[in-house]
Amino acid sequence: MRPRGRILCLTSNFPRWPGDSTTPFVLHLAQDLQKLGWQVTALAPHAQGAKTRETLDGVESRRFRYLWPSALETVCYQGGALINLRRQRANYLKLPALILAEYLHAALLLRRGGFDLVHSHWLLPQGLVGTLAAGPLKIPHVCTVHGGDVFGLRAGIYQRCKAFAIRRCQAVTVNSSATRQAVAALCPDYAGLHTVPMGVAARDEASLRDRQEVAAIRRRFRRGSGPLLVFAGRLVEEKGLGDLLAALPLLRAAGREATLVVIGEGQGRQDFERLAGQLGIGEVVSFVGWLERAAIDALLAAADIFVAPSKTSPEGWVEAQGLTIIEAMMAGRPVIASRSGGIVDSITDGESGLLVNEASPHELAHAILRLANDPGLGARLGATARTVALAKFSRESSALAFSSLFERLIDQPCPTA
Repeated sequence: MRPRGRILCLTSNFPRWPGDSTTPFVLHLAQDLQKLGWQVTALAPHAQGAKTRETLDGVESRRFRYLWPSALETVCYQGGALINLRRQRANYLKLPALILAEYLHAALLLRRGGFDLVHSHWLLPQGLVGTLAAGPLKIPHVCTVHGGDVFGLRAGIYQRCKAFAIRRCQAVTVNSSATRQAVAALCPDYAGLHTVPMGVAARDEASLRDRQEVAAIRRRFRRGSGPLLVFAGRLVEEKGLGDLLAALPLLRAAGREATLVVIGEGQGRQDFERLAGQLGIGEVVSFVGWLERAAIDALLAAADIFVAPSKTSPEGWVEAQGLTIIEAMMAGRPVIASRSGGIVDSITDGESGLLVNEASPHELAHAILRLANDPGLGARLGATARTVALAKFSRESSALAFSSLFERLIDQPCPTA
């Protein structure tokens, strides 16, 4: 593989150590780009217990300190910056230190030379930092908008900072039609917008169907004759787990039991565990925490239905793409999801899954009953879902799209900032 160039990746979401529960999609993209001949250095915020410099799964990783002691570095991780800001208002006081530290580290790395392009994930603060650090050096800058950065933080100063960063990027990528619409509304005259969905690993379907393992999982979690449901994601209110829990007593009232396995961690875990007990469904809900990839794949293989009932947060966040949904589709599972944000780009109601309105336990219960009573429908939806995921949302196709964009930008002269 011929060398293509060196990329500085700015991100606030990157595994803090091997096996971390932080979602690894930025790391996966870096790995896939390196397979295509790029050399990637990731710069991310430090967190307590993390190294400041290491090679993580083949990717050079640097983590900048922004407060001392490290126990104070609480803006990022553990569910994401927006959640941490909402739950701990004092984190807003730490933002200037984080932004300044990230800028100084990025500017120093770039001035030392050798980087051909800066790739920022999220408009704030990385898009702004990347703009300020790369612009004076005329290094091409690409910002990837994941959704929360454009849907949330809508106060005037944040909107102006986001617009400033967008207009000075050589390209901005978005992961869905919903994200694209939000960016276009912020900067209607911006011409460098590209839709590049983030990808998930394409796995051989047969490898996900180990009969003995699937049978063991179903024996462990399933209660009665009802369907085994799986939820995977951050345990925060906007992911809609509370609505799914509220749907289970409705199923019981309709004469149908269901078992739910909840994969993930987050600030709301104890609240949801308490809610399950209050609803009288604690015996049919299992909170298994964060799991390794192989264990998640095994649970998806054993599931009858994957449920993703995301909803709009008080700050305006919506599910921009939903990678866990794509992973369930890749596994050939029938998916029930909210008719919200970028979810509609992957799920066509009645063809590749079932869509329900946000915050509607009754609609969730009805959709679960529909699939439980018609196994043939679930099989058809799952097969179509896998076909769609393979065609549109693989890691390989995502990396190739980014690689092609990066090459075009590096070959073009970078305008003066």
